[in-house]
Amino acid sequence: MEAKAQARYVRVTPQKARRIVNQIRGLATADAAAMLRFAPQAASEPIGKVLGSAVANAAHNFNMNPDALFITEAFVDDGPTMKRFRPRAQGRAFEILKRTCHITVVVGDADAVANGPERLKRVPRVKKRPLAERTTKPAVKKEAAKPAAKKAAAPVKKAAAKKAAAPAKKAPAKKTAAKKTAAKKTTTKKEK
Repeated sequence: MEAKAQARYVRVTPQKARRIVNQIRGLATADAAAMLRFAPQAASEPIGKVLGSAVANAAHNFNMNPDALFITEAFVDDGPTMKRFRPRAQGRAFEILKRTCHITVVVGDADAVANGPERLKRVPRVKKRPLAERTTKPAVKKEAAKPAAKKAAAPVKKAAAKKAAAPAKKAPAKKTAAKKTAAKKTTTKKEK
């Protein structure tokens, strides 16, 4: 049997709330409540209230023992984002995003934890095979070496073909620089 509680439109960013919720998932409700009570994060207060509400729902609606409850599911969904503006210099305005979240906590007895959702169950890790076993490519045979005469003749032919195919390079155009004329100094001889 499971009991659920949800708080919607909580003014805490989802990222900060998930950090706390990930720590309490799967714990006994008494341990989780004690942990939330002394956690320094601001998001722990609304999460603690949702947890208390889920425990109260289980005790009231399903007559379950509050001391024997575990957190079977706990998750945080994104809520709507409020957009505000901060005035800045020279008439500019920077956008401020005030994020909200929806916090959901589901509590149940030990049977509910064992038969909980698939995503909460631990899956045994598959051991990787060694690299040598994973690669099963057949060995590629190298081609037989060609006679040295062919190898020596081939580069000569290629070089001759490149020279014939390359167009003749033109000489760079000469730029005529403006000639500077030196100012003529005129000297007059003064007669005495």
